[in-house]
Amino acid sequence: MTQLRAIAPLLVAAVLAVIAVFTVKGAGCDDPGHYEPVAGGYQLIGGCLAPGDIVVPHPAPQDPNAIDPAAPSKG
Repeated sequence: MTQLRAIAPLLVAAVLAVIAVFTVKGAGCDDPGHYEPVAGGYQLIGGCLAPGDIVVPHPAPQDPNAIDPAAPSKG
């Protein structure tokens, strides 16, 4: 029973690694793409991502008059 407890995590890790390898191989992306420098940064050329795949939300507007509760009081 002690040997099973020692080997079980290794077997689970091996199975998960095999599943990960087959998942990546079956992802269906023939063109991994590449980055090219453009004005102000880099741009991904090719690849399996479409422009709408990654959505970055706009930051919430901050009120400049808001009081920071963590700031020490001046009085």
